[in-house]
Amino acid sequence: MRKYEAMYVISPTVEEEQVKAIIEKFNELISAHGELEKVEEWGKKKFAYEVQDHKEGYYVLAYFSANPEFPLELERNFKINENVLKYLIIKREK
Repeated sequence: MRKYEAMYVISPTVEEEQVKAIIEKFNELISAHGELEKVEEWGKKKFAYEVQDHKEGYYVLAYFSANPEFPLELERNFKINENVLKYLIIKREK
């Protein structure tokens, strides 16, 4: 298993309960395919430039361990969720 971190930004127009549901959904997905180590909710932050006509977004950072094939599946899930504006998954160094 390799160590990864994933940052994703949720649309600011989403209600607070729905934000929690989205975060929980991704946490469950990561836990089902690997080991979720830590999740940091950074809250709403302003963008340096507009992203899909939004000036801010709700930032979430997740640290996890998983097999090398899993980040592609996680990326696919980020893409199909219309409430995720941006995402980035990177492999952490040891």
